[in-house]
Amino acid sequence: MDAILDFFYRMGPHERLVVLFELLFIGLFVYIVLTFLEGTRGERLFRGIIFILLTGKVFLTLVVHRFGMDRVAYLYNWFLIGILLVAIVAFQPEIRRALIRLGQARFLSSSPQQLSRSVEEIIEAVEILSQTKTGAIMVFEQQVGLGEFIETGVRLDAKVTSELLRTIFYPGTALHDMAVVIQGDRIVAARVQLPLVEGDSIPGRQLGSRHRAAVGVTLGSDALVIVVSEETGIVSIALNGNLIRHVSSEELRRHLTTAVVETTPLVERLPRTMRDKSPAEEA
Repeated sequence: MDAILDFFYRMGPHERLVVLFELLFIGLFVYIVLTFLEGTRGERLFRGIIFILLTGKVFLTLVVHRFGMDRVAYLYNWFLIGILLVAIVAFQPEIRRALIRLGQARFLSSSPQQLSRSVEEIIEAVEILSQTKTGAIMVFEQQVGLGEFIETGVRLDAKVTSELLRTIFYPGTALHDMAVVIQGDRIVAARVQLPLVEGDSIPGRQLGSRHRAAVGVTLGSDALVIVVSEETGIVSIALNGNLIRHVSSEELRRHLTTAVVETTPLVERLPRTMRDKSPAEEA
């Protein structure tokens, strides 16, 4: 520590600014990477690699260089190359996703008109699923990543259409069980397993597995979830740990427009207490 402070005091004002800029740049880079990896297994792996590299650098500086262990320093350089190769293999899904995002420049992204059409496709699918009493759960990702849940399902990366959503949730199909995750106008995964909230944690409501999963995923994220009851066909919305039942098409359109087309947080649009329009219990 004394050596570090002495080195810092011996630096001129210009050198200090350069070091400060370098530290800010490194911090920004790490923050961007962690934000991109948020919610995935790659986040924990990245933290582990950073910890190993920092520990190795401190050991190299305080012990190896001080006692002239040149052979250890030579091996450490090869160790860094090995870490790089392991990282390329381990982060293959994340690297591919990053390259895809780079290729999808903002001017090539979905327009508001396309997103609005996706909203109408979703509403049409929900209305038909409700009429036929076909159980369904659709999760709309917002600012908080849902990568850890998406990894439990089957990747699709397909355009949102009413026909595709109805086909996925049709009873007996391979993907009908559990949830669908939607990002913008893309269905990214189906048969996604979500965490279940305890029924007693929401007063006055006996929840089935779909509704408990919908509330459960919203407790730890800002996702919007649409649930169609298999028993009654009732359409519900879960957000911020709250559950709204008997949602009309207009209410659904308003929430979906905010979730898919606009960027304002949906959390501000719901009260902290759960709003029910009917006292009827749902299995």
